[in-house]
Amino acid sequence: MASVTFDKATRLYPGGDKPAVDQLELEIEDGEFLVLVGPSGCGKSTSLRMLAGLEDVNGGSIRIGERDVTHLPPKDRDIAMVFQNYALYPHMSVADNMGFALKIAGEDKATIRKKVEDAAKMLDLTQYLDRKPKALSGGQRQRVAMGRAIVRKPQVFLMDEPLSNLDAKLRVSTRTQIAALQRDLGITTVYVTHDQVEAMTMGDRVAVLKDGLLQQVDTPRNMYDRPANLFVAGFIGSPAMNLVEVPITDGGVKFGDSVVPVSREALSAAADAGDRTVTVGVRPEHFDVGDTGGLTITVNVVEELGADGYVYGSTAAAEGSQDIVVRVGGRQVPEKGSTLHVVPRADEIHVFSTSSGVRLSD
Repeated sequence: MASVTFDKATRLYPGGDKPAVDQLELEIEDGEFLVLVGPSGCGKSTSLRMLAGLEDVNGGSIRIGERDVTHLPPKDRDIAMVFQNYALYPHMSVADNMGFALKIAGEDKATIRKKVEDAAKMLDLTQYLDRKPKALSGGQRQRVAMGRAIVRKPQVFLMDEPLSNLDAKLRVSTRTQIAALQRDLGITTVYVTHDQVEAMTMGDRVAVLKDGLLQQVDTPRNMYDRPANLFVAGFIGSPAMNLVEVPITDGGVKFGDSVVPVSREALSAAADAGDRTVTVGVRPEHFDVGDTGGLTITVNVVEELGADGYVYGSTAAAEGSQDIVVRVGGRQVPEKGSTLHVVPRADEIHVFSTSSGVRLSD
């Protein structure tokens, strides 16, 4: 096992004028499960491939433990990678697929068989060891790919969107299995996904990237409670945080017909930046629904989930027609076309600079 360090690691593709990964600084602890997340093209897969040795590093360095691996070939890095498309040999049995790297390394047949059987038992694949990949389901194939990585006992696991080819129900069960397996094995794992729900439920810490730049790295809970900027606030959480630009007034901000108190420090920081407005972030579950005050929204769509529901509404055109999502109790679901008055809870709002996007509130 080992830690992983990106020290101002940069990747600029030939002919490009902007780095795909721009001076990434990230310390991943020994045994940690870190998830890299962000929209398509943000640099997360490139970062993983740089660590694997599949992409050149044009600036900075990468270390695994105390070793500088920046320019080492992939075979010398002591890593194992699990790909999105499984990358199994179709003509080999499950057992041969799982043990292939050990065979190439020159280990004897008895040792290989023992390691393969141990990994298969861990992954509930024992009964499939003699089958070919074409006789397996997508979830079983992904477990075989996991098994191939496990038998090598590398210092670092690298996983590049390994669940994206699975159906929704299987994704949920497999991500639970991967997270539990990683905790049992204690192997440092870097996991790439574009699915923020996957990131929040699996990672010890989550690193959010945008346009090749690291936006924030923190525990899922801290990232949910204290997003560092507008991008992270809008990206982390499902449904997404509501972001509403509102004018500053005495002691707070004007939220529709109500004044919501905001810390003096946040208002001072906005004033120092020359902003007359701030952007207030409110999670769907942090609104109070009433008969008066706040923002008046018209209900467009209601998602009923049983225990609760999500109301998708919009403000009047005169107010800029802002889309708002509100969580309501499952037995108090409003009718489509009706109106609601929503006021954010003052102790649950997030305040951001409208001009720079940085967080202003504590």
